[in-house]
Amino acid sequence: MDVLLYLIPIALFLGLLGLVAFLWSLKSGQYDDLEGAKWRILQDDDLPDQPDRGSGREEEDGEERR
Repeated sequence: MDVLLYLIPIALFLGLLGLVAFLWSLKSGQYDDLEGAKWRILQDDDLPDQPDRGSGREEEDGEERR
C-alpha cells in the first residue's frame, strides 16, 4: 500500500502533463485545418518543372535541327 503514495502523484503529474500538452497543441493551431493535410499530400507541387523535350533541347545546342 505504500507504493500508492508514490504512484498516485506520479499518475496525476503525467495526466496534468498530457492535459497541458493537449491544450498547447490546441492553442498553437494543430487542429485548425484537419481536411487540408490529407489533400496536400496528394498535390505534386514539390516536383521540379519538367522542360519540354522537343523545344528546350534545341535551344541549348544553339542550332536548330530539322
